[in-house]
Amino acid sequence: MICTDKTGTLTLNEMTATRMWTAQGVLEPPTGGNECASRAAHVIADCCSATIITDDDGNTVERGDPTELALLRASQELGVGPEPGGPSDRLREFHFESALRRMSTVTRSAPGTARINIKGAPEEVLQRCTTIADGSGDRALTSVDRTAITAMVTEWAAEGLRLMAVAERTIDETLVETLSRENTEQGLTILAIVALMDPPRPEVAEAVATCHSAGIRIMVVTGDHGLTARGIAESVGIGADSSLRVVTGTELELMPEAELDLLLAEPGEIVFARSSPEAKLRITDALRGQGHVVAMTGDGVNDAPALRRSDIGVAMGKSGTDVAREAATMVLTDDNFATIVTAVEAGRRVYDNVRKFIVYIFAHATPEVIPFVLYALSGGQIPLPLTVMQILAIDLGTETLPALALGREPAEPGLMDRPPHKRGQNVVSREILVRSWGLLGGVSAALVLALFLGTLVDGGWHLGDSVSSGPLHDTWMLATTMSFLAIVSCQIGTAMAARTQRASLRTIGFGTNRLLLWGIAFEVVFAALVVTVPFLQDIFGTVCPPAHLAIWLLPLPFIVWGGDELYRGIRRRKTHPSESSPDTRAVGREKELS
Repeated sequence: MICTDKTGTLTLNEMTATRMWTAQGVLEPPTGGNECASRAAHVIADCCSATIITDDDGNTVERGDPTELALLRASQELGVGPEPGGPSDRLREFHFESALRRMSTVTRSAPGTARINIKGAPEEVLQRCTTIADGSGDRALTSVDRTAITAMVTEWAAEGLRLMAVAERTIDETLVETLSRENTEQGLTILAIVALMDPPRPEVAEAVATCHSAGIRIMVVTGDHGLTARGIAESVGIGADSSLRVVTGTELELMPEAELDLLLAEPGEIVFARSSPEAKLRITDALRGQGHVVAMTGDGVNDAPALRRSDIGVAMGKSGTDVAREAATMVLTDDNFATIVTAVEAGRRVYDNVRKFIVYIFAHATPEVIPFVLYALSGGQIPLPLTVMQILAIDLGTETLPALALGREPAEPGLMDRPPHKRGQNVVSREILVRSWGLLGGVSAALVLALFLGTLVDGGWHLGDSVSSGPLHDTWMLATTMSFLAIVSCQIGTAMAARTQRASLRTIGFGTNRLLLWGIAFEVVFAALVVTVPFLQDIFGTVCPPAHLAIWLLPLPFIVWGGDELYRGIRRRKTHPSESSPDTRAVGREKELS
């Protein structure tokens, strides 16, 4: 489950003011202006923490939140820049709070008076307004006005536009220090509604589709208007499989825990709009309580508890606070939702490669152990197939580099088309043991024993004959050498087979893991040196095999790999019959996309 913010994560966070509503008409885009728009521009310029300045080289430098910068640019298009006094004219400031969804400042106006400037969510600001500016002065805000403005807000929000209301109020300057925030932000005059466009990131739609195919659900948790968030979510494919439900912050606050659990247990995806950091924490706890693995995004100081409580806290690297980054498990340097999906894919690839490493290592236990079991069960009538030094040469020499190379294996086809692993699933599963010990190890053990016993019999050995001295001792050394080389040869087939868990080797390509090819080349050279260099022959108890025996080593990798390839093919047909044909898969994918 990924719980993601909207602004800057699903969208580009490049705000542009596209429309401005006033009682005198709609400006699209907000340029030129009218009296109400001009008043709104002054309020925006005074109620803003962002700055747009021109440096000594004549370059425009913008600092601040993208939303505020877009509003500030709109005010400049309307002919209003920062007030001459700048910050010195600001008498008081009430910072933006996510729970209140508004910000206000108090600045000097005419002599003896001060102007309250406020901007914020339309529904929050509008309920604090009692008058409306219509160009000929201010008049009472009627129920008809409220209904019309609310309808317009709903219509624009449904288009995915982010909306900000702008209002003002004039008071006596002597009252500034005595007013609380609640008293300050009352009795306002509504001036304008500004619509901001923040387009979706072009790569997010594909990332969302990848999440759905990977069995990952997405919840949008945002402070924006529900219809705005829904429009953006639907445009990138969130909620495409079912109707997308929108739950507002007010609805969530009134919702009992049991009802929230039922809501989250239903299939489909949800937009939590006008949400607070406290809501993020509550949603995280509810989802984890149901057994979901939860990734939660956040950027503010107040998001830290939810980031810490989730399984994977994802902080924004560009727009996030230091506190959020410290609380998170992962930091997005580009604040991009698609990067989260890339991280999921990378995690799955690493997990798969760990399992491939285990399959490869475990597979060689069987051909090393079974011959010793036969020696023990036969009471020594079947001689030992390997010396201790030969086993060390396998485990510490020929096996190491290919095993490490499997950790660099590229992602397997269909990696993001699988359902997620269960939380309690072990890395070493029954399937891995059956495949490594039973199939790959079993086939390798049979081949190794065949070459070992065949070499002994070819040299004149019979069951029960002693090999400790005489001509049979040389035959036994040749047989152990063949066992050693047979295991190395089977290792090559096992390494190629272990590269995939489900797909065929043809789909990933023989040479896509160059490090593995170098590892195989190393073990071939190492094994050749062990059986041909005299001082190494003395150390490892080997001899150089004749050509008629060495040639039997060549088909062993293909037998081991071929047996596993057949096994994986049978499993693919049983699990996903359509995967048996690449053409069928392509047609099915096209139908799914259409």
